[in-house]
Amino acid sequence: MSSSVLDPVSRRASGGTPVPVARRRRVRWTPYLFLAPGFLLFVLIMLWPTIKAAQISFYDWSPIPGADNTFVGLDHYRQVFTDPDLRLGFVNAAVYMLVTVPGQILLGLGLALLLHTRMPARTLFRVLFYLPVVTSWVVVSLLFRYLFANDGVLNWFLVDGVHLTDTRPGWLDSRWTALAALCVLGIWKGIGWTAVILLAGLQGVPVELHEAASVDGASYLRRVWHVTLPALRRTLMFVSVLLVIGSFNVFISVLLMTNGGPGGQTEMPLTYLYRQAFEYLDFGYASAIAVVLTLLVLILSMIQTFAFRRADREDR
Repeated sequence: MSSSVLDPVSRRASGGTPVPVARRRRVRWTPYLFLAPGFLLFVLIMLWPTIKAAQISFYDWSPIPGADNTFVGLDHYRQVFTDPDLRLGFVNAAVYMLVTVPGQILLGLGLALLLHTRMPARTLFRVLFYLPVVTSWVVVSLLFRYLFANDGVLNWFLVDGVHLTDTRPGWLDSRWTALAALCVLGIWKGIGWTAVILLAGLQGVPVELHEAASVDGASYLRRVWHVTLPALRRTLMFVSVLLVIGSFNVFISVLLMTNGGPGGQTEMPLTYLYRQAFEYLDFGYASAIAVVLTLLVLILSMIQTFAFRRADREDR
C-alpha cells in the first residue's frame, strides 16, 4: 500500500529511506525562488518602464496627477521621422559609432596583444590601462572639456609649448572638431574594457597553434591574422555588439563637453530625448524617440549577430 504512494524516484535516498513527494516538489521550486528577486528587479526596472514608455508615446502625456492626457495615435512617431534636429542626432550617433567602435576594437586588440606578452610589470600596466573604465563619466568629461577648451591644455601645448600655431583653435566651437573630441574621449575611455575582454579571449587560444605556426615559418603578424583573430571571432562579436549599443547611448560626455552645441550640431539621440522630456516637457514625443531608438539598436544588434554567425558557419 505504501509503495503505491511513493514513486520509484522518491525512493532514492541514503539507507533506502523514501523521500516524500512534498519534499521533492519543494526542491523543484528552489531554482525559481533564487531567480525571483532578479526577475522582479528586471520587471520593475526594465520591463515595466519600457511598456509604460511605449504607452506614453501615444499620448500628449503630463506627469501631473489628474492632467488630461490626450490620445494622439501615431503623431509622435510621424514627428520622429520628420524632425530634422533628431535626424541630425542620429547622423551624429552613426558617425560616433563608425569612429569609436573600430577605434576601440583595433586599439583594444593591440593593447590586449601587448599585455598578453611576457613583459615587466605586466599586472601594473593592466591596472593602469583599465583605470579610465572605472573612472566616472562625469569626471572624464569635465577633464576633456578643459583639455579641448579654447584656453585649455591642448591649445596651450600647441601655441605656447611647441609653437605650432599662433591662433587657438576652437575645438568645441564647430561640429566636426567637437565630434572628434567626443570620439577621442569615447575611445580613450573604452579601450581598457575592450582590451580586458579580448585579453580573456587570448588566454583561451591554444599555445600549440602558435607554436605550430612558428615552426611553419609564419611571422608574428601572420600568426595574429590566421590563428589569433579566427579564435577570437566570437569574442569580437560580443564586443562589437555591446560597443554599437553603447555608441547610441552616449549621453553624459555630450551633455558636459558640448551640451549639444554649437547650435545643436552635436546633439545625440539621448541628449535630444532628454531635452524634449525635461526642458520642453514633451514626454510623449520623448517616449516615441526612446521606442524608436530601442528598436533601431535591437535591429543593428541582430544584424551584427546574424552576420558573425553566418561567417562562422561558412568558415566551418
